[in-house]
Amino acid sequence: MAKQTGIIKLKGTIGGISFYKTTDGHLAREKGGVDANRIANDPAFQRTRENGSEFGRAGKGGKVLRNAIRILLQNAKDKRVVSRLTKTLVAITKTDTTNERGSRTLQDGNLSLLENFEFNLNGKLGTTLFTPFTNDFDRVSGDAIVNLDAFSPTVRIAAPTGTTHFKVVMGASELDFENETSTFENDETTILPYTADDTAVIALTASLTANSTLPVVQVLGIEFYQEVNGQMYELKNGAYNALAVVIVDTP
Repeated sequence: MAKQTGIIKLKGTIGGISFYKTTDGHLAREKGGVDANRIANDPAFQRTRENGSEFGRAGKGGKVLRNAIRILLQNAKDKRVVSRLTKTLVAITKTDTTNERGSRTLQDGNLSLLENFEFNLNGKLGTTLFTPFTNDFDRVSGDAIVNLDAFSPTVRIAAPTGTTHFKVVMGASELDFENETSTFENDETTILPYTADDTAVIALTASLTANSTLPVVQVLGIEFYQEVNGQMYELKNGAYNALAVVIVDTP
């Protein structure tokens, strides 16, 4: 793989060299690889087919989760969140001890490996929010909660430069990886002044299906704002908003 330099950037294939654009810039590489029919049928590529099947299953699972929390994720994500999430879900698939290799699933794996996953490495919840919070999911009632005692924002939140206001957000989702469906509910504070002495007590609740038989993921995040002439604007288009998985509950 080579990096393209110069004024003119190429896209496409010329003389067996493929030119393409990625988040790392304009790249070029020699076209090649094993014939697709051989990969699909040659016994020598059995392991490759198994890995591909599980990778595809993890990729679909990642899409289920991302779609479920889209309302919050669209305000707090980095450019590599899809690949990072897929990598974690592939690792979860590999912990499945019920099914044979190539048929392992997310729902039969150790989903707790998803806990503390950060959706935005430019603004991690773990290095942004420093006030203690309690959270819980009651499978019988279907209620997911987050509680924060009163705290000083300037002391307990490491906000990016330019912040005048912030908002705490929470969401919970039931994930049906097998059928590629989900349900989602969320709650949030109002937009709060960052310079206030102390917040009020914060209590957020999202209610899902009572007695659900599906895995549930709860996320917690912070969104930052800047007030200009009485209007609230997402600070730097949300580049430093934080969102992370804080609970994974399985039946």
